[in-house]
Amino acid sequence: MSSGVAVNPECLEKYQDLKLRKKYNYIIFKLSDDLKEIVVDEAGEKAEYDDFIEKLPDTEPRYAVYDFEYEKEGAGVRNKITFYSWVPDNAKVKQKMLFASSKDALRKQLVGIAIEIQGTDASEVEREVVLEKAKRSA
Repeated sequence: MSSGVAVNPECLEKYQDLKLRKKYNYIIFKLSDDLKEIVVDEAGEKAEYDDFIEKLPDTEPRYAVYDFEYEKEGAGVRNKITFYSWVPDNAKVKQKMLFASSKDALRKQLVGIAIEIQGTDASEVEREVVLEKAKRSA
């Protein structure tokens, strides 16, 4: 099911900057005010994981990508590009539905995602949760 929401080209440009040029370590995407396309909300560099998570709003859905860095025993530091579908429980129902049906439009264009995280509250996006997934997907 597709919502007909377009992906703004800047989303892919910023993603390439994160993935290939390591210019950012996270990007947060949102729906435009007219709800017709997915746009970049914010892109940041060198943000610690908890700082990145704090940028996800309590009452509005977001998509996000984070270049998750972790230590793997015997293999040193690893990176996994992680895709987040953040739909907090207290977001509006219409927003939740639109976000659910628009996710694939963005997700399919972001080549190289290693981990996907669905979050409705802070406990589902804690670093330990992502770390477990990262280690399992290695």
